[in-house]
Amino acid sequence: MKDAGRHKPASPTEILGLKDFFSLEVWRASLAELLGTAVLVFALDTIVISSYETETKTPNLIMSFLIAVTVAILLLATSPVSGGHINPVITFSAALTGLISLSRAAIYILAQCVGAVLGALALKAVVNSKIEQAFSLGGCTLNIVAPGPKGPVTIGLDLVQALWLEIICTFVFLFASVWIAFDHRQARALGRVIIFGIIGTVIGLLVFISTTVTAAKGYAGVGMNPARCLGPALVRGGHLWNGHWIFWAGPAIACVGFYLYVKIIPRKHFHHAEGYKYDVSNILKAPFV
Repeated sequence: MKDAGRHKPASPTEILGLKDFFSLEVWRASLAELLGTAVLVFALDTIVISSYETETKTPNLIMSFLIAVTVAILLLATSPVSGGHINPVITFSAALTGLISLSRAAIYILAQCVGAVLGALALKAVVNSKIEQAFSLGGCTLNIVAPGPKGPVTIGLDLVQALWLEIICTFVFLFASVWIAFDHRQARALGRVIIFGIIGTVIGLLVFISTTVTAAKGYAGVGMNPARCLGPALVRGGHLWNGHWIFWAGPAIACVGFYLYVKIIPRKHFHHAEGYKYDVSNILKAPFV
């Protein structure tokens, strides 16, 4: 009888974590996500603009290094309050694997998107119109319209290539770095500074690879953070909306792929501090239990 009570399936309300919508603690934590993402967008977009404005021979390398350091610092700043997501990719993956509820994930992603808009507005307020137009507020671009010998031409990256880059790079990001943070055994052994340093380094490497391998002018590099791409698109608009869906669809597909990988490997290789009660598979099975 005790065993039966212990393994009684949780209700859909518990699995979805609907109580989080009414939790002041969760909303307070989302404030850290909002501010963290705002600073992230402002800092990253400033880094993108500055790296190319300095006219250095290796702007991609400098930009990638500065992005790695910035991400690591902001994760350290926000992790004690909200867990340090500042990216819908991390939040969505955490929800799929059961680390947080879908309700908390929805609140976090909303906060991240609002923060991204605030960060883009802050950047718009401090740069002149010439830089804003030339660099599209440092937003995520697939292509741009440039003057050509026979009139304006569109240069950049093909939609299919860009989608594959988003999927592959986001999956590598999750597999090579975020995975360590999700596994509480490794997280405890390595410590926050090392883990967030690894995450920042992986992001920097992937940004460098995506901008260097493609060598396509007009392509701003892999996004891996839909909120960061959304902020400048809402504030600046225009061609930033061209293929914008790729910066959401690619990471979403990668998150699902990462979740399937987590489900396939033996549980002994993935130590989850909070158990698996929020695992999305439990939501799918709930109606049939």
